[in-house]
Amino acid sequence: MNDKTIKATHDLLPSERRFLTAMQQLGYGRFEFLRIERGELVLDPWPSTVCNVKFCAANSALLKARRPEFELKKQCTEFFEFVRAVQAGEIRTLEVQSGLPFSMEIEHRASASEGRRG
Repeated sequence: MNDKTIKATHDLLPSERRFLTAMQQLGYGRFEFLRIERGELVLDPWPSTVCNVKFCAANSALLKARRPEFELKKQCTEFFEFVRAVQAGEIRTLEVQSGLPFSMEIEHRASASEGRRG
């Protein structure tokens, strides 16, 4: 797991950069069943992707050319920092709005050292 502070694209792991690009290309929609192992997104197999389509809506902001390196918005840094803190789990749904992570439902998997409660 990478404990480095995330501020810009150069701080991202290759899998995080790939997923950031996918969120930007999706624009509006969600990713489903995205596994996390040892604080890193598992992109093989690729998670299910559901695109929201709105008719007569301008998507010009999403079509802007992006520089290869740029400072990340707070939503992205919080998302990737959260993922890096998860040892094992699965994001059931990750809602994306304007190419940014908006909300998610996640299942954490307890490790053997956590034992049973109750």
